[in-house]
Amino acid sequence: MLKKVAFTMYPVRDVARARQFYEEALGLTPGLNGHQGDQWWIEYDLPGGGCIALTNFIPDEPSSAAGGTIAFEVEDLDALMTGLKSKGVTFRGDVVHGPKCRMATCLDSEGNSILLHQLNSEGPG
Repeated sequence: MLKKVAFTMYPVRDVARARQFYEEALGLTPGLNGHQGDQWWIEYDLPGGGCIALTNFIPDEPSSAAGGTIAFEVEDLDALMTGLKSKGVTFRGDVVHGPKCRMATCLDSEGNSILLHQLNSEGPG
């Protein structure tokens, strides 16, 4: 039986560039990580649970059209978007307003899609 999502994995091509994006632009702290030569696996545990892993061990190409997208819950979507845009992060489209949330999609340094999600203040979505 399934218990939870253990991690979401994204392929990367330029490990240093990807680490700079996730550690400096998004402010994540690397956890478990290691490499064999130039092949890397880097995990980022999130404060509220969950994990994203970056790797170039697999031949998959990063893509915003691959079908899967990680969604990060954020406290202040507007402030985060302003900060990321000032760092040159590309956003796809405008903020989408749902019945209980607001969302915006951006691309990481490798071209993978990331959804930034903020619940409305009136309750969980």
